This record gives sequence, structure tokens and C-alpha cells, in this order.
Amino acid sequence: MSLSARHLMLSKSGRTLLEVPQLDLLPGQLHALLGPNGAGKSTLLSALSGMERSTALQVMLQGRPLSQWDTLDLARQRALMTQDHQVPFDFEVDDIVRMGRYPHSEHPHPQEHTLIDHCLALAGARALKGRRYEQLSGGEKARVQLARVLAQVHARPSDTSPRWLLLDEPTAALDLAHQHAVMRLLRQLTAQGMGVLVVLHDINLASAYADQVLVMNDGRIDASGRSMHVLQPPLVQRIWGVMCERLTRQNCLPSNDERGWLAFS
Repeated sequence: MSLSARHLMLSKSGRTLLEVPQLDLLPGQLHALLGPNGAGKSTLLSALSGMERSTALQVMLQGRPLSQWDTLDLARQRALMTQDHQVPFDFEVDDIVRMGRYPHSEHPHPQEHTLIDHCLALAGARALKGRRYEQLSGGEKARVQLARVLAQVHARPSDTSPRWLLLDEPTAALDLAHQHAVMRLLRQLTAQGMGVLVVLHDINLASAYADQVLVMNDGRIDASGRSMHVLQPPLVQRIWGVMCERLTRQNCLPSNDERGWLAFS
């Protein structure tokens, strides 16, 4: 039931954008995708979602290449949240979230009439219900778009196959409280069996919440594994050129959790 890739290569205008020989992501885990600007994070996310048609044969969901999936079937299994939160018309918030339910129009959920409110509440955006989308702040738009992709992957009770959320910097426009609220929500969703791949720039958010991290550089996955093993000062200095040290988080986490904060200098 994994999301995987084999021999994933993408080049444009003579420049290699992606070179990923093998990648296996498991549902029920929060995977954080890190790396400097231009490392290929958004490109990899787009390829894994099926938006990059030239690589659809190299990416597999549940063991089947994305090129063999029906468009609506794929839309019900995975949702992509990009960095661009603009929409061409000034819809109400409810309408934006309801767009996520389009793939389910032929087979609606038994509680379809309550799903919009439910997903807005999960994303911390219930208070925005009824407002015009273009009147929202950047952070408010991000929370509405998160509610939209949550609505898209909300399955009928009889469908127990794992869903996938692919999120490109969902915390970028959020204040500190909402950043942690979103990451806690993603942890809750993975505990329910969902697979999540999230692009982050905040290394400490990844360290605190991710089960696995993937560090990209120049279109390649430079390092991957558990956050406490991968996010060490030598790697941070090599990839980002920034000095840091790892601090333990005593009294904040269970004693068997080795994760801590990185303090930058």
C-alpha cells in the first residue's frame, strides 16, 4: 500500500531536475521533505502526485503505476496541496472546500452534508466559513486549502485503503500556533493510517513531528531516515551551510524519544 518510485528521472532544457533511483513511502507515517531552495522538493512532490505526466510510469501507488490509474480513482486516493493558494474567482470558503468533494460526486459519503464543516474544523478554519476567499490572509487561505485536500481524501466508511496527503509548505504562511496545530493534525491522521508527505523549511518542525525525513539537494535524495539520526549538525552544515548544535528536549517528550531541537548560530 506504499507510494513508491523506481528510476525516477526528470530533465528539462538539458538540466536534471530529479534523479531518484528508489523511494518507498509507507502509509501511517509522516514523511518530511527538506532541502534548500531549488533542491527539487516541489518537483518531486508533483511527480509523486501524478501531476508530472512524463514520470507517471515510474511512480506507483499500491503497486500500480500512476499512469494506469483512472483520474477520479487517483483523486480519491491522494490529494496535493501546492504552494499557490490563488483561485481564479472569488468563491466563498465553503465552495473552495466543497471542490475537494468533486471526485466523490457519484459515490457520496453517508455524512456528505456535514463533511465541509468537519474538514474546516480539522484545519482550524471553521470561523472562516461563509467568508469570501479573496478577503482572507495568506495564512487563512492556507488553512482553507488544507481543509479542501482533507475533504478530497475523506473516504466512505467501507473504503479502508490508505489515503495520501502531499503537502507543499502548508505551514509557510502560518503563525507559530497554527504551524504546530497543523503538524499535530498530520500526526493524528497518520495514526489513523493515512500517509503524509510534507515539504517543510523548518528543520525543527520536521525533527519534532516527522517519523521519517528525506533531505534533497540538487534533485537527489541526499539522506533519509529517522529525524533524530538524519538531522545532525554535520549534515545541516553541508546541505544548508549553517552551523548548529543539537539540544535535548528534557521533560518535553517521553524518555525513549531521542528527538531534540537544533539551535542555529
